Amino acid sequence: MKTPIKSTVKALLELQEENKSATLLGIGPMSKNLLQASFELARDYDFPLMFIASRNQVDMDELGGGYVNGWNQFTFMEAIKEIAVKTNFNGLYYVCRDHGGPWQRDKERNDHLPVNEAMALGKKSYLADIEAGFDLLMIDPTKDPFEVGKVIPLETVIERTVELIEYCEQERKARNLPEIGYEVGTEETNGGLTSTNIYETFILRLQEELDEKGLPMPTFIVGQTGTLVRKTEQAGQFNFENAYELAQMAKKYGVGLKEHNGDYLDDVSLLEHIPSQITATNVAPQYGTEETRGYLKLASVEQKLKDYGLIENPSKLRDVLLYHAIQSERWRKWMVGDQTELTVDEIMNDAELSTAILDIAGHYTFNLAEVKKEIDKLYANLNQVNINGQRFIVEHIKRPIRDYVECYNLQGATTRIKEKL
Repeated sequence: MKTPIKSTVKALLELQEENKSATLLGIGPMSKNLLQASFELARDYDFPLMFIASRNQVDMDELGGGYVNGWNQFTFMEAIKEIAVKTNFNGLYYVCRDHGGPWQRDKERNDHLPVNEAMALGKKSYLADIEAGFDLLMIDPTKDPFEVGKVIPLETVIERTVELIEYCEQERKARNLPEIGYEVGTEETNGGLTSTNIYETFILRLQEELDEKGLPMPTFIVGQTGTLVRKTEQAGQFNFENAYELAQMAKKYGVGLKEHNGDYLDDVSLLEHIPSQITATNVAPQYGTEETRGYLKLASVEQKLKDYGLIENPSKLRDVLLYHAIQSERWRKWMVGDQTELTVDEIMNDAELSTAILDIAGHYTFNLAEVKKEIDKLYANLNQVNINGQRFIVEHIKRPIRDYVECYNLQGATTRIKEKL
């Protein structure tokens, strides 16, 4: 039987006291290539994996499915199991819902669904997570479209959080399924859980409400450590003191501090994570961007091979990726200032901005039939000259993940955790 994620986090908190701990890495599952890269690294470096899927990425077909491989909760789990077998991985991995709950699909938020309807859809999605076998559910009712630009009252967040945990626990127990973990809180920089005072107030009030209903404390509470992703860079500033204080506060209650927006951190900031005692970090868009960059490098090689007369008919992968990345409009959430309001036509007519959008949003298009067709053609062309394109992509994705593995003291972490349990 798999070690519950709550037990793994408890072991990590104890290992922190012995200076033997690690910071877990939550990986946004952008593609099968990323899953393969993750499993191969975790196999070779002996650390636990966490795959963190948002509702836009993986969800029920009737709610719109997900943009990542068209996966719903069950096909996502099947793909993970398939790749674990393919890579001979027999360590620990956890499948996690990132930002579950009401209004967490873009359409639900844009449609301004009333609270009752949004909560019902959030619960329906959680039920599929539970039945599919997810190990951790993030309970996030903070994307309220009626509170845009405002800080949602703490009591409202707590009330909705408790309601959702109670629902999930009832449904889990009714199906006699194993214990799952919960993640709560928000990473928002404007009014999120930034100061230790607000953080502790949140924990205490949440504990009070959960205890009253006989519900478990969460495994992770998200806290703001200064990180912020914009475009394809870390636009925030990692705050060691804040991170350390929040981590100690969470540990008092047997909970791990979870950091979001951990993409594109430099080595100095990454190395600060172990002494700051952050228990886990989420990284998602960076790894999708790395895969896009890998494809563009292969497309450049392919063009050179045509110039050398070694292949006749190159793919149109770059052009197809570029067009669909811009048309997706999913880049808007990562832009800054007036750029969030640019029209598709304005971007299409600006070569420099188009290239930047491709870097940001290429990974949102990987599941489109036209993109898949060009990737297959690219691979076939390169194969003619003994270049394994798919292997290059997997290794390309591994590079930034390996940086986190090394700095987060993850090598050997599974063995250390098992010895502690």
